[in-house]
Amino acid sequence: MISTILWTLIGGTIVGVLGKFVAPGGRDNIPLWLTIICGIAGMLIGTWLYTTLGGSANTKGIDWWRHITQVVVAAVLVMVAAMATGRRSA
Repeated sequence: MISTILWTLIGGTIVGVLGKFVAPGGRDNIPLWLTIICGIAGMLIGTWLYTTLGGSANTKGIDWWRHITQVVVAAVLVMVAAMATGRRSA
């Protein structure tokens, strides 16, 4: 249980930061805690979307398409969070 929470936090941080880099323009100026939340949500929603569209949840090795889907979803969530908080870089 603890390891699942730890891996979710680590993965959410990585996916959230990658989502900030992918987010277009100046729409990525949000605090780190909100980036991590966007990353965790991106992981969960991205995995759900990937498996719903026909991807396999259990693959051997690294499932690059699933991770790309997670980062794209996190980027969208970062943009939504930036618009909702009104924080944009100059």
